Amino acid sequence: KGTVLTNKYLQGEELSKIEWLFLNETISEYRERLANISWFMRLLNEDIARRANKEDNCTGRFWEGRFKSQALLDEAALIACMAYVDLNPIRAKAATTPETSEHTSVKIRIESATAGKQPKQLLRFSGKSKKHMAKGLPFELKSYLELVELTGRCIREGKAGYIESSTLPLLQRVNITPENWLKLTAQFSRVFHGAVGRPASHEGYCEHLNRKRRANVSNCEKLLA
Repeated sequence: KGTVLTNKYLQGEELSKIEWLFLNETISEYRERLANISWFMRLLNEDIARRANKEDNCTGRFWEGRFKSQALLDEAALIACMAYVDLNPIRAKAATTPETSEHTSVKIRIESATAGKQPKQLLRFSGKSKKHMAKGLPFELKSYLELVELTGRCIREGKAGYIESSTLPLLQRVNITPENWLKLTAQFSRVFHGAVGRPASHEGYCEHLNRKRRANVSNCEKLLA
């Protein structure tokens, strides 16, 4: 809703020097908030929690914990995290197939692909990685949908099993074994805390930020190398 001063400014009213001073302080604060994901998530979570408690006629903590912000350093980490998020409803038994998984990007992509369209709100798949390529996810949509479907079947049946590498061309490209892939897509948030990527990507990331302590190194080496 803004403040009295921001509303005066937006309506084109003349401001005094003192009013400009306070307005600029407010603008600086607003700009800082716009770049602060913690501020955004706090407001978003608070609104959802209030609505949920009102709907359930109760009080108390609604969210289990704070949000996570993790850096995905390479294609292997990106594709693992995407599938982990898209398979959330299936793991929680809220859906039986990707196309019936509400509030997921994979459901939107399937619906759009069925209609021969590209969802405007999602980044497009641009195919295999090339030196000169259009902006987009460096995978093929068909491969990703097959990957999510096959992974979902293994997770639903409650056993890792073995998936032939020929049926998972995407895993073959990013060099993740089927066993490690199942662990990544079923336990991504438990296995990793912080930046995620192959050891070389992780090392470059830590050097760039001048970080001496390197979390996730052992799991990155074991699951993504």
